[in-house]
Amino acid sequence: MSWWTIATIVEVVWVVLVGLGILLERRSPVATIAWVMTLATLPLFGIAVYYFFGPRRLRRRRLKRAAGAKLLAHAIESMDDESDHPESRAQLARLGVAAGEAPPLRATSVDVYVDGQSCFQAISDAIDRAKHHVHLEYYIFDADESGKRLRDQLVRRAKEGIQIRLLVDSVGSYSLSGKFLRSLTSAGVEYAEFNPVALLRVRPRRTNFRTHRKIVVVDGVVGFTGGMNIADCHTPEFSGEHAWRDTHVRFEGAAVRALQRVFLEDWYFATEQTPPQGPLYLVPLSREGEHLVQVVASGPDQDVFAIHKLYFGAITMARERVWLETPYFVPDEPLMSALVSAALRGLDVRLLVPAKGDSRLVDFASRSYFPELLRAGVKIFEYLPVILHAKTAVIDDDLAIIGTANLDNRSFRLNFEVVAAVYGPETAKTLADAFEKDLTQARPVSNRELRKEPLLRRLGESTARLLSPML
Repeated sequence: MSWWTIATIVEVVWVVLVGLGILLERRSPVATIAWVMTLATLPLFGIAVYYFFGPRRLRRRRLKRAAGAKLLAHAIESMDDESDHPESRAQLARLGVAAGEAPPLRATSVDVYVDGQSCFQAISDAIDRAKHHVHLEYYIFDADESGKRLRDQLVRRAKEGIQIRLLVDSVGSYSLSGKFLRSLTSAGVEYAEFNPVALLRVRPRRTNFRTHRKIVVVDGVVGFTGGMNIADCHTPEFSGEHAWRDTHVRFEGAAVRALQRVFLEDWYFATEQTPPQGPLYLVPLSREGEHLVQVVASGPDQDVFAIHKLYFGAITMARERVWLETPYFVPDEPLMSALVSAALRGLDVRLLVPAKGDSRLVDFASRSYFPELLRAGVKIFEYLPVILHAKTAVIDDDLAIIGTANLDNRSFRLNFEVVAAVYGPETAKTLADAFEKDLTQARPVSNRELRKEPLLRRLGESTARLLSPML
């Protein structure tokens, strides 16, 4: 028997075994077929890709959560007093809690930032005012001008006695050199990498699981999250007119407790050290504040996919409008059905995506979904000036969602993500105003235009769509 025959038999057996494993994972039919076809048609390549990127579960110990029925009842009572649609919003809040996340909690202030310069300044101001600790978690922390500036500030504050914990994703923040990091650790900054990838310590079947979260928590009472990483591309200070258009949110008060818990769980996973506890980190809950913020996190360590359920629930419960901004739009069948149904019900459904994103493959896959949405009445726009990186939603006049999650399979099921759902008209109006301003620099997409695309491009878009479960 030749080596070629033996190799073929081994490949066939491996593909069959992995295929059975994929079936037992009970993925969506589309994802299952996509993986099986990849393994069957490109055995060696497919096996390698699946080994590194196929698994969609990551087991890790989580901190005990104590949302509590009493706490939820108080949150719902507050919503009943303030929401224009109390019952639907209360149902959405319950959905988040049932998925294992915190209920809406009080915030004394909520501020939205739509440019990197003002956002980075707000983060810097908060760090300068820190009295006890600063916690930071980023997917991308670049060693560029923005990164060096923040590094120097963290070093200074650590030397002044402030506890600094910095957690970065080892893939997204690959540019951080040993010299860059030594200046932090030598000053007393505690540093950790999320799910590190290196030749001697790599766990290949965990390579695909990244933290895409952007979190800053100061003294347990000031929190930031949204789409902005620590990178020059986000601010005109260093990128000029080419700076990306993005959205971030700052909130203050008891609601930050939920964001702090997300960070502490990730720190626990990365360091295997018991995370800090006590009221200095998890501040006592309070009814002080006019805003209600529900922090919802999700990742491959849980089967419920809480952020996906939040978006699906918000869209299906919407009564007037659904306005979405996202750089990556590769929806699954439930999300597509929710958007189409909302448009067919007569709602004002709008989708704003970049005219040219940072991934050509994703751009192609996104456009393959446009015809069905347009036929249903969804209005689609492409943002022209620069890369649009904001991940937001405005639902009716009383719900704003700002976070790190794109509208794609990777964000919903593979990455560790976090969003802040802000209940009430004030933040929803702020986000809606930003959306309308973005539309003045966007072009509408029409089905007529899509039908005129060259055959080769349409074929490329359809082919990219086949890969959407893996994007």
